[in-house]
Amino acid sequence: MHGSMEARDATDIPVVTNDMTRDGGVVLVHDAQNAALAFFCPDVTDASTLKRVQQFMDFGYSVTVFGFRRERYNTDYQPPWPNVPLGFTTDARYWHRLSALLHAIPALFANRATLARASIFYARNIDQLLLALLGRLIAFSRAPIAYEVLDIPPILMRRGFVPTFLRAIERLCLRRVSLLVLSSPGFHRNYFSAVQKYAGAWFLLENKLYPSPSGAAAVRPSGIGRRPWVVGYFGLIRGEATVDLIARLAHRLQDRVIFKFGGVFTTVEQAKFETVLRRCPNVVYSGPYLPQQDLERLYRGVDYVIEKHRIGWTFDAPLEESLARFFERLTEKDYELIRARLAAVPSSMFVAGEDVTQLCEKLARPRPGLQPD
Repeated sequence: MHGSMEARDATDIPVVTNDMTRDGGVVLVHDAQNAALAFFCPDVTDASTLKRVQQFMDFGYSVTVFGFRRERYNTDYQPPWPNVPLGFTTDARYWHRLSALLHAIPALFANRATLARASIFYARNIDQLLLALLGRLIAFSRAPIAYEVLDIPPILMRRGFVPTFLRAIERLCLRRVSLLVLSSPGFHRNYFSAVQKYAGAWFLLENKLYPSPSGAAAVRPSGIGRRPWVVGYFGLIRGEATVDLIARLAHRLQDRVIFKFGGVFTTVEQAKFETVLRRCPNVVYSGPYLPQQDLERLYRGVDYVIEKHRIGWTFDAPLEESLARFFERLTEKDYELIRARLAAVPSSMFVAGEDVTQLCEKLARPRPGLQPD
């Protein structure tokens, strides 16, 4: 995560304090087969959105996506599922996002029949939670709402009037949430419990890979002489300091390391990045990509290490010296040792499986309990 709340301690085991509920404790959804799910998202082309919607559909939900678009990548992508366009929005520009939310309201009224049929409202980020609550109100629905948080926006961790106001809005909305879905236990411990005083039901759904139909593992060729180590950076290319660090490492390490970039530029100026490409032949940019089609191929072309779960390497400050020294000393034997340790861990550590099933079952089979409203 870049510019967000730290959540490294993933060894905690989350405790779901209350089961997901419906108003009056009446269970109306007994299984997900053809159950309608209204999915609210900030970007219908985002990789995590595509993955989550497909997971719900695989489980049997009939999903309708109420989504915005962001002009960064996959701009021509057309979702294969029912989709209600809500307009365009941007990263960070909160006044623009507020305007986008207001302009999305007519679409909710126009689709209130679809909203009324929804058995579950599923919202990602605070903007979409507001729309989901409004959509439920417009449809005179009492369906439960699940609120998924992949990251804590930096503004919510600051002091001042605007951050305090935004936290107050989220705290008010949380009172009407039946299930909070988090990608890290640290988010619950350090923010939702400590700051927002949330004491309701929550579920840990870490950001993992969607199962690949091929199931084949990438293998680094060996025994043909030394080749450069390949480091991949895929997704939103952001952080001038990060790009500057990689440029210095590329210049310093020369043919020892190749840095492969793929994705779109956000907080990094493309003109500046192109200067790095011209100066550093071992920095390569493959352009935007379609996550659902290209991500596996991109990952197979890199040697990557995992610092989590004590299976890789971590680097101390100063980063440039630590990383340069690491790549200068890294041997095939060192790499194969870590690769063997990685191959020995269960795939469930990195690939979505039972955790997604458990979430879907929790959404489909709420139990009697406290009312979310």
